[in-house]
Amino acid sequence: MRRVGIIMGSDSDLPVINKTVDVLKELGIPYEVHVYSAHRTPTEAREWSLAAREKGIGVIIAAAGMAAHLAGALAANTTLPVIGIPCKSGALDGMDALLSTVMMPSGIPVATVAIDGGKNAALLAAEILAVSDSELAKKLDAKRAAEAEAVLKKDANIAERL
Repeated sequence: MRRVGIIMGSDSDLPVINKTVDVLKELGIPYEVHVYSAHRTPTEAREWSLAAREKGIGVIIAAAGMAAHLAGALAANTTLPVIGIPCKSGALDGMDALLSTVMMPSGIPVATVAIDGGKNAALLAAEILAVSDSELAKKLDAKRAAEAEAVLKKDANIAERL
């Protein structure tokens, strides 16, 4: 199975990335995590993204706040799918990161999840990998079914209480 490459712009993004890693571990998806900044370590970020496919990476997740150019900077150097996680920070409460991540120029796509959407980034990465991995697809189906069952149990509990 190809791995998920996770890059965060700062270690302050770790609480969001912890949610990503939890889902990947639950699904048995291998991953690697690094801290590279689009602005402070652009050479290292570029070199990593250029070599990612050769290193067995199948999907990249990039988390960054504020200007949040990381996902786009990585996507500019690879044709692997890149998923951006805009992180809440600064005066604009994550809206700056959301707009910086989602507003990519034509030809350099970045899939973008919600602000601090680490869990959904992992699930989207898993769905991308599951296109060619039937065992992973089965795990995702089972996870969805379990989540649906949990909601139905809550529905039954509310119906009984009210």
